[in-house]
Order: sequence, then structure tokens, then C-alpha cells
Amino acid sequence: MQTFDSILDAIGNTPLVRLRKLVEPGWADVFVKCEYMNPAGSIKDRMAAYIIQKAEQEGLLKPGGTIVENTSGNTGMGAAMTAAAKGYRAVFTMPDKMSQEKIDGLRGFGAEVIITPTDVPGDSPDHYVNVAKRMASETPNSFYMDQYHNQWNIEAHENTTGPELYDQTDGGQVDAIVVGTGTGGTISGIGRYFKKMGSKAKIIGVDPLGSVHYSVFKTGVPSTPYVYKVEGLGEDIICRAFDPSVVDEMYQVNDYECFTTARRLTREEGLACGGSSGGMAHIALRLAKEWGSGKKIVAILPDNASRYLSKYLNDDWMRMHGFLEPEKGLGHIGDILANGAAGRDIITATQDRSITQLIESMRTSGVSQIPVVDENGKPLGMVHEVDLLRGLQSGAVNARSTASETMTPISGVVHPKARVEELYGLFAQDQAAIVVEEGRIVGVLTEIDLIEHLAKNR
Repeated sequence: MQTFDSILDAIGNTPLVRLRKLVEPGWADVFVKCEYMNPAGSIKDRMAAYIIQKAEQEGLLKPGGTIVENTSGNTGMGAAMTAAAKGYRAVFTMPDKMSQEKIDGLRGFGAEVIITPTDVPGDSPDHYVNVAKRMASETPNSFYMDQYHNQWNIEAHENTTGPELYDQTDGGQVDAIVVGTGTGGTISGIGRYFKKMGSKAKIIGVDPLGSVHYSVFKTGVPSTPYVYKVEGLGEDIICRAFDPSVVDEMYQVNDYECFTTARRLTREEGLACGGSSGGMAHIALRLAKEWGSGKKIVAILPDNASRYLSKYLNDDWMRMHGFLEPEKGLGHIGDILANGAAGRDIITATQDRSITQLIESMRTSGVSQIPVVDENGKPLGMVHEVDLLRGLQSGAVNARSTASETMTPISGVVHPKARVEELYGLFAQDQAAIVVEEGRIVGVLTEIDLIEHLAKNR
């Protein structure tokens, strides 16, 4: 009789399935790895069980202890299942945009769930990560999993998901693997293993509009995050579990693309997957069309559709949020540059530029903020009019002070291939968009550039 000693032994060995109906003739073959078939319903079962086991081995989690974590739902489900199987208490924090099914699922495993606001900055004490850290510090005999920064997150996928997928593809004989970037652990672990084994497969990341990973990959600097609806994909903080060095390319997706493709996967292919799966499949299908027959592409399907019955699988919810209407994209930021914005002089300053010179540049150029760059043109920071005003008013700087003494960390960084929709979040916070490519500033965009672009193309 073939049995498992624990439900945790059933984690992994998920099937690789060929897409039949969404792939058109002449396209590359697309295969999906059905991670939603793990026992608690997602790929996060692997990482959660792995981190908890490592914590036990290192003496960080002892019998009778409490597991604490911030989660968008899936890591929590895997950790709650593991806690139930091993006899630990579990406490999770979760943003209020997550589905009721996820909240109920966690509580069904006996976990305590603390709901926090979604639309708060990463440094807010009410941010779900910071609430989890506070809970861990206040709870005796607790272990904080810290999935966003824990290197065991990457190890889990380098030691399990990577080898499993490598074997399923006959030793990495595939042209691309498309993976979403949530914490970054899955793509980093798979990427590290495939690179280590010498596979030629391109590791392709997928990030939703509003997340920071795309900008971190393209420019090294996070973009300004804003709220999006797809769950379990992207993040509003830099995650140390994300290793961009093993990623070959990244693409952005929006909520419409995620949800409509996920519905097609469920209704046309019979694949009961979640909204983030739609984002990965959307990019895999896009590449399949571009690359053509003879190529093989794998996309990861992270979690189960049962967690979204009240959301993207519900027609009323889709209609209420406008996702049943045809989606009209606005193009890429590079299109705005091509339409004339790139022809303007880019006003920058070096670190040794004096306050007097900065003021004169702002006055003659009609700008209210100037990027500070090094000798190679790499952006280092930003000087705003308000920074100069406050510094001069307080006496912290004077007319002979330099740009390095008054600049603030640069924000609002975007890549030419980023979607135009990224600009809305920046402009809502009264920031200019600093367009960076290969480490150099290639444009600075303001609201009037977007207005002119929309007027011309509408």
C-alpha cells in the first residue's frame, strides 16, 4: 500500500500540461506547471514547509511555538497547513484586498488572521509586513518566517521546484520559463538551478502594473508602487528574496490581462488556476506568438481558482470593475519619448553643483526638480524646489552648498518599455517620471507629456 506519513510529504511532483485551445497554429508550444495541485492549493506550500523545517533544524522554532507571517494568502495557507500538521500555533497578517476565500481558508486551518489596510506605504506601522514583525516581537516563543527577505525562500525552489521542472523538461530542454515575481523566491530559485545546470532556457519574470520588481530589474531602483487588484503577484517593497541576476527578461501585465486569461485557462483548458496564473500565461502566449513553432515555453500556474470564486470567476465582480469590457492599453513610455519628449534637453546636475547653480538651472529651464548624476550619467538622487526651500529656510544649507547636501533618494524611476499606465501612480504623488535605460537617464516626463500623448493618440 502506497501511503504518506504526513500531508506534507504530498507537496510537489505537480504535472506539466500542454495548452491546447489557447495556443494557435504556428505558435510555440506552451506548457503549464500546475502548482495549484499542491495539497494546500499553491506553490507556496513548498516554501512554507521548507522554511519551517529549516527553522526547526536551526532551533528557531521549538515545540509549542507560534509561526508568524505576513501573507497575501498562499504562503499563509501553506504555513497554516504545516502548522496544523506539526502542532504549532499560527498568526498571519493580510492586506484587506485579499479574497474572503483566503481569509476563511486560513481560519479553517485554525490560524489567527489580522487584516490590515492595503493602501499604505511600506514604511507605515499599519503595513501588513510591519504588523507581522510587531506581532512576532510581542509573542513569546515565536518564529517570523519573513518570506520577502528570507534566503530559505530561494533555497526552497532551488532545491525542489527547480530540479523537478528540470527533470520534467528532459534536462532543461525548454526555451523559456515564465514565472511571476511575488516575493521573488520562485523565479530566483528556479533561475539559479537552471543557470547552475547550464540550461539555455530564458528565465522570464512577470510583474503587475503597480509593483516595483519590473523597475528594480530594469533600472536597479524601485518605482513608486500603487494598488492593483491581482493577488499574489508583485510587491510594493524591495524583496531580498528576489535575485534579478538570474532573470533574463521581465514583462509587465495589468489586471485585465491577468483576469481574462485566467478565466480562459479555467473555462477553455479546464485548469482551475488563480488570477496571477493568468498573468504568466498571458506573457507565455505572447512569446509563443512572437517566437513561432519549434519553441517550447513553460509557465507556472501558482494557485487554485477556488480562492477567487467571489472575484475574477464571478461575472458580476468582473463587470463591476470593468474587466468584461475590451481593454485598451496606452502603450509604452518609450512611445511618449518617441513622440517628441526625448527631443528636449535633459537637465541634470553633478553632486558638486552649487545651490546657486541649481537655482539658476531651475529658473532658466522652468523645472522644479533636477536629477543628480555621477560622472557616467547614473542617477544618484533628486533635488526638488521644496528641498532647497526647506534647507535654506532652516539654515541646513546655503548658497555655496552642493547638490549632494540637499538631494533626496531618487524615486519615480521607470524604463522605456514600462507601460504608460505606470505614470498615473507617479503623477498622483506629484513626482516627475525619470526614464532610465542601461543605467542612464534618457528622459524626464511630467503630466503635460502624458496629456499631449493621450490627446494625440485619442
